[in-house]
This record gives sequence, structure tokens and C-alpha cells, in this order.
Amino acid sequence: MTKSSKILILSLIFIAVAFGVYFIFFQEKTVEPEKPIIVSEPQPNAIIKSPLLVSGKARGNWFFEASFPIELFDENGKLITVVIAQAESEWMTTDFVPFSAIVEFPPTLKGKGTLVFKKDNPSGLPEFDDEMRVPVVFVALETMKVKAFFNNEKLDPEFSCNKVFPVLREVEKTTAMARVALEELLKGPTEKEKTEGFLTSINLGVKIQKLIIENGIAEVDFNETLEFQVGGSCRVAAISAQIRETLKQFSTVKEVIISINGRTEDVLQP
Repeated sequence: MTKSSKILILSLIFIAVAFGVYFIFFQEKTVEPEKPIIVSEPQPNAIIKSPLLVSGKARGNWFFEASFPIELFDENGKLITVVIAQAESEWMTTDFVPFSAIVEFPPTLKGKGTLVFKKDNPSGLPEFDDEMRVPVVFVALETMKVKAFFNNEKLDPEFSCNKVFPVLREVEKTTAMARVALEELLKGPTEKEKTEGFLTSINLGVKIQKLIIENGIAEVDFNETLEFQVGGSCRVAAISAQIRETLKQFSTVKEVIISINGRTEDVLQP
């Protein structure tokens, strides 16, 4: 091997080593810093419908008191709703903490939208603000309207206990209309409905375990939350009226039998 060949080979080796060192250094310097929040669901530009399960993980300092707000906007920048995401483990840490939330919105929405994950900033100082935006696409669904019945302190200021009033809810079209109406009832009044005087006597967390409608009789079974710490004849009457009137809006229901874990005796007794 000639001297010039050796020099050429050594030069090539030097260039390769130098390029490798530069590449490693460049990579290290240009890697984006890890984001303080990572959204698992939905992915950007996902097609969504209500209710939407949102999940991901965020650094502990993204939360305050184990929560932070999520805003949903339509394509015109109009705020549709705000929900609160909850930490699913200890949040007072610098590590990532899993979170989740359920976002509900009108099923008639269509076009594009944006989910905004806001860092909870109790200080109110703008330098501590932060957010992540995830574009989404609404799928417009065929809908129908059902009624849910609530007490109303404005329409019935003396509170007649068993006097209830309907609100209209627009929901995704389904053949299980009675069950959907009950599910809307169990959600309680919306913030707008509350300003109009509507209120519920039913505990949060009540679940429908079974609903059968046959020969004009609706048999509905709930979990034990329905009667948890429920006392007084007035509240019992209000709960019963809300459930019965919500089901009796349908022509197929003439009578309602309420049970808890299959038990009908002494259910909703003061």
C-alpha cells in the first residue's frame, strides 16, 4: 500500500469519526424537550362523538388539587363545554400522572373542533399558563328528543314533592328510548337548567341495572345508590315521581315498578 493510499484511508476514517461525533452532538442538541402533557385519546384529527372518553398523562404540576380543565371549541372558536379531568393516581409529583375525563357535547355538532387541555393555574399569572390543543372532527349523528322530569323551585316554589316538570334532551337516535331518557334523568339538570330552577332529588352515581317493558309495565332495577342516605317522605316522593314520569312519557308504559338489586319491597320508603 502506497503512502498516498494510507493517507487517503486515514483521512476517510477521520472524516467518518468527525461526522459521527457531529451527528450525535447535533441530535442531542435538537431533540425536542419532553412535553408536560401527553394525550392518548383522542389522537389529532380523530373523528369523535359524544360522550367522548379523554385520557392521557401529565406532569404533576399540570394539576391543581388533582384536576385541570379541558375545553371544547367548535370550528368557529365557540366554546361548547368545559369539563374537569381528574388525576388517577397521586398528583403531587414531578412524574407523569394518568388522567381521564368524559366530554359530552350536542350530537348535532359537525365539522372541525378543538380540545384544549389547560394547565390548572390557581395563581392566575399569565407566565404560568400553558395548554395543549388537539384538533378533532365531529361526526353528525341522527338524533331524537326525549324528556327528563325534574322538580323546579321556580315553577313550584312551595315544593310539592311529587310535582315534576320536563326538560327536553337531544340524544343520538336509538330504539332504546326509555333507557336513554332515564340515563338523561340520572345525569341531573344541566347548568342552564339549574338557572331555570330545575333540580333533582336523585343521588349522583345511580346506575340502571335492568329495564324491561312488557304489557304496559316498565320494570326498572337500580343499584343501591338510589336509596343511599335517602330519608323523608318528600324526597322519596320526588325521586319516585321523577323516575315514573320520565318512563310514562312513552305510550308503551302505563305502570312503573322500581327495584334495587332485584328487591321491590320497601324500596323508596321514607
